[in-house]
Amino acid sequence: MAPPPSTVVSPVVVLMVRLLTFICLLISMIILTTNTENVALQFGEVKIRFNDVYAYRYMLATIVIGFAYTLLQTAFTIFQVSTGNRLAGGCLYQFDFYGDKVISYMLATGSAAGFGATIDLRSGLLGFGSFFNKANAAASILLIGFFFSAVSSVFSALALPKRG
Repeated sequence: MAPPPSTVVSPVVVLMVRLLTFICLLISMIILTTNTENVALQFGEVKIRFNDVYAYRYMLATIVIGFAYTLLQTAFTIFQVSTGNRLAGGCLYQFDFYGDKVISYMLATGSAAGFGATIDLRSGLLGFGSFFNKANAAASILLIGFFFSAVSSVFSALALPKRG
């Protein structure tokens, strides 16, 4: 009986999915970190920043961790596409598998925290609509990044060597 192929999904497809994840995380991070709003109230002007909301800080933390992991995995995949060989002789299959799972779940929780904070705070803080719309956009793009990360997680599960 012949051994199963080392990869079920083409490394080029894996690279494209990782790049799409990377792009989504980058866009989400840019939108979130540049999100500020000045609102004139009765007692003066108030400036709110994304880091004034704990859930948005958590969202940024998940983006940064996911960004670093995706950047590392993208480099590994570029190496594989350009040379035709996996780094470390294929010993990183389990790292890919577990790393992809953990990162995709983190991105999902970061997106959920952003959506939850936006819904909760939008109703209580009138006049900050643009601020919460931008935060909602960042959470939405992070959710898309999670979907790409989840697809990558499925690919890494399919690439696990079959033990039997």
